[in-house]
Amino acid sequence: MSNKSSRRRAREFALQGIYQWLLNNSGVALIEDHLAQVSGFDKADREMFASRLRGTLANAEALDAEIAPLIDREVAELSPVEHAVLLLAAQELTHHIEVPYRVIINEAIELTKEFGGTDGHRFVNGVLDKLAAKLRATEVEAAAKGRRG
Repeated sequence: MSNKSSRRRAREFALQGIYQWLLNNSGVALIEDHLAQVSGFDKADREMFASRLRGTLANAEALDAEIAPLIDREVAELSPVEHAVLLLAAQELTHHIEVPYRVIINEAIELTKEFGGTDGHRFVNGVLDKLAAKLRATEVEAAAKGRRG
């Protein structure tokens, strides 16, 4: 467990914050204060945590609008963990172009495996593959060309 990077921890805490917000609509300051007390928070990249949490909550409506056409049910019917992971990954795909899309998808899959249901990671992977193809078309096409050689 101690081998987790500070960036992975930042995403985990951001995910927990988004999850809390989805369940009880707490304010961002309350969520940040609560998570700062949790064991291991001192090992997280605080700047990344804050940017991911605040950015996701600020853009949640727009991010849900990006996710909605790609899923086979209403956004409200998603499990809170899957919804939170998809929001976080959509935020990163949209607003953190410096992070390669594959890293974002892999991190989302790992978070879903850790916190979500049995096959949740497959669902998340499928949705994010489609979202990346839309939001990061040039990057996805370049990667595909690279694989084809």
